[in-house]
Amino acid sequence: MPLSEEELRMLEQMERALLEEDPKFASTLRGARMRSNARRRVAIAGVVFVGGIALMMTGVVTRYPVVGIIGFLVMLGSATLGLTAFRASANAPTSPAASSDDPFAGLTMIDGGGRRPRKQRRSSAPSSSGSFMERLEERWRRRRDSGGF
Repeated sequence: MPLSEEELRMLEQMERALLEEDPKFASTLRGARMRSNARRRVAIAGVVFVGGIALMMTGVVTRYPVVGIIGFLVMLGSATLGLTAFRASANAPTSPAASSDDPFAGLTMIDGGGRRPRKQRRSSAPSSSGSFMERLEERWRRRRDSGGF
């Protein structure tokens, strides 16, 4: 049975709260699977780049400038995609417990993977006091009492 829109909205809010409260969890989510996909994309981009060089040289040798231009565009596109994937691979943590500056980088769970600016934490309550569940429950109470839904 599919979830209603209200249930989907509440689930999305819970996901956001969990990701904001526990960056190590977000780091675990983007762990090894993300790195292996990025490595595969870098390798494919390298092969396509070499194919673009061959296509460009073919255009030069046969004196068809259109083929050379297409080869150059293929090289440019594959280099862009390869560098993007390489940066994603370099930003991925080496261990599940490693933390980073942006716990949302590379996640595709919420809003189709669009990146959002990081929210500033309030300094009214110490972040290290209590367990994760106690902090989550306190946050839930504050939202409920302030009419956040």
